[in-house]
Amino acid sequence: MYTQTKTGNLRDQLCFSVYSTSIAINRLYKPMLDPLGLTYPQYLVLGALWEEDSQSIGAIADRLALESSTITPLVKRLEQAGFVSRHRNSADERQVHVRLTQKGRDVRVKTHCLKDAMLAKSGMSGDEIIRLNQEVQRLLNALTA
Repeated sequence: MYTQTKTGNLRDQLCFSVYSTSIAINRLYKPMLDPLGLTYPQYLVLGALWEEDSQSIGAIADRLALESSTITPLVKRLEQAGFVSRHRNSADERQVHVRLTQKGRDVRVKTHCLKDAMLAKSGMSGDEIIRLNQEVQRLLNALTA
């Protein structure tokens, strides 16, 4: 059974630990993403497209657990930078599909340093990172089911 400690310290709360870890990861990645002309949220959009190219804004939003209204400006900036192209669905003009450009596909190789930096900075083994990610995913799946 999960119970909070009697101290009530923020660090004892899982939600704070996950939140602050996310911020720390963003700070770790920022110096590597900046030279590529990417923000972390833009990197996540590209990540969704690297998994499956040519997706609707809505599908990307679902994949990233965000609202379409959050994804749209990210995609517009990615398009202006030449990483993606947007196309209206001819069957439904309201739907916008996003596709990687060659530049968007090519930048993937340049982001492998993120994984290396995470391993180096964390002091954890690859297997430990994988297990931690699996546990966090299990928690996410339970909370969103």
